[in-house]
Amino acid sequence: MKNNRLRVAIDMDEVIADTFAAQRLWYLDVHGYNWNDEELKGCHLGDLAAPEHAEAMQSVLHAGAFFAELGVMENAQDALKQLSQDFDIFITTAAMEYPASCGPKFQWLQKNFPFISPLNIVFCGHKNILAADYLVDDNVRHFHDFQGQGVLFSARHNQKVKWSPRVSNWRETVSYLTAQRLAKNP
Repeated sequence: MKNNRLRVAIDMDEVIADTFAAQRLWYLDVHGYNWNDEELKGCHLGDLAAPEHAEAMQSVLHAGAFFAELGVMENAQDALKQLSQDFDIFITTAAMEYPASCGPKFQWLQKNFPFISPLNIVFCGHKNILAADYLVDDNVRHFHDFQGQGVLFSARHNQKVKWSPRVSNWRETVSYLTAQRLAKNP
């Protein structure tokens, strides 16, 4: 019997893991940067920092341990629990950008999303390899050549990016995906 459940691939950083807040705090604590929200709109933190400070942040990310203690995005846990009742959920992270992050990211997922099977966790490079109906991600570059529908999860760095559909938070994400499921399987 064929499984008729829709598949949803969900990114980690800036979608379920609050990488931005941790990086912002690091830049403040280590280098004294205290950017306001308006300065950050549409920017990556590394674009605003001195090149040597951005390079130091990249070294921290490449070491990997940084990813183990990130905060969880608001309502992400409840939303994924709810969605997992009607969808096949896969956590999909482009971890190959920072290979040493795989272990810390996996531990973070086990701690914060224990209801997601380890078999539904995908560490990859390009996300166009994913066989899913939807990809919820904060970066539109992951939608290129993806065969399903990309759903842009709003983040400070993508505020100037034009993409539809776009969701601003996990409540909107659940509403959007539920409406899509009902439209396809009335």
